[in-house]
Amino acid sequence: MSDALYTSAGPRPAHSVTVYRGADLRVVSGANLGDELSFADDLQPDDIYALSPRARPCRLAVQPSAGAPVHVAPFHVAPGSETGHPGAALHLDCCVIFMSGDGAMTEAIVLVETDSDGLVAQVYIMPLAPLQPRKDYALVGISAEGALARFAQAACVSFTRGTLITMASGAQRPIEDLRPGDRVLTRDDGPQDIRWIGNQVVRASGAFAPILIRAGALNNARDLLVSPDHRLFIYQRRDRLGTGRAELLVRARHLLNGESIVQQDGGFVEYYQMLFDHHQIIYAEGIAAESMLVDTRTRAALPAELSEQLAALLPRHRASDQPEIEVQEVMLQRPDAAELLRRSSVG
Repeated sequence: MSDALYTSAGPRPAHSVTVYRGADLRVVSGANLGDELSFADDLQPDDIYALSPRARPCRLAVQPSAGAPVHVAPFHVAPGSETGHPGAALHLDCCVIFMSGDGAMTEAIVLVETDSDGLVAQVYIMPLAPLQPRKDYALVGISAEGALARFAQAACVSFTRGTLITMASGAQRPIEDLRPGDRVLTRDDGPQDIRWIGNQVVRASGAFAPILIRAGALNNARDLLVSPDHRLFIYQRRDRLGTGRAELLVRARHLLNGESIVQQDGGFVEYYQMLFDHHQIIYAEGIAAESMLVDTRTRAALPAELSEQLAALLPRHRASDQPEIEVQEVMLQRPDAAELLRRSSVG
């Protein structure tokens, strides 16, 4: 098996996010006229920003730093990142809210890369909805406390309202009808109790625009709509993709082909997260998909009442995750990837 195909069994795989550099977004009117986007202490409410027409989004690979305490979430730039210096510290500085001339609100997370001396090396902005060049954006909100929670929500794997989940009895139930204590069929541990279910309604845009896997695309019984980074489990009876192993985890957004698997951008979407004592593979619309994984990126999405249980959940989820079987994006950058996986799973 090629090392290039999979992450090692040690560190968690990098979580790639789409960002612009701070210099791509500058103040065109206001107190900080001409300044590029900076960190929270330097930002001035009511300044008006514009995205440069030459700006190009890039992928920033983010990895949790080792030994992160529960109350903070330090990260670093992961190897292979399109931007940034691998190994450099990366901080979630704040969450900002922009308002455009038509009254639309756009949230974004400001990330700060620091060097070995702790000095700012680069500022990035991670829009949670698309930013348009040559359009004015007034800065109307700055929240240092909200950055971690919004980043966690974007990183969580989520199903959508109406998704049918296979229960321990074999019955199919919509995810919105499930409650803690209900028993769900898991691939590896049989019937398991749901520990917690969360849900929120968000704009179906940018980092939150769901991926539609049309019925049959991966041998799913009905359309399946999931969050972009949701990982699907594929058991290959025949290795048509050339990965070198039978069991695979693939992210939904890596399978986009414009036909059977597409991103649905626009309107709103209601997301549901399902948590078990261990990270599990469950069945949604007849195919295997992961449940919520508690790690440094996602734990801030959990409610305060679960905070005392995090110490137990974190090692359990870390031990039950299988990062070594996740297929990296480079292996899936072909238009027939989804079809090959579909055929692989049926022989």
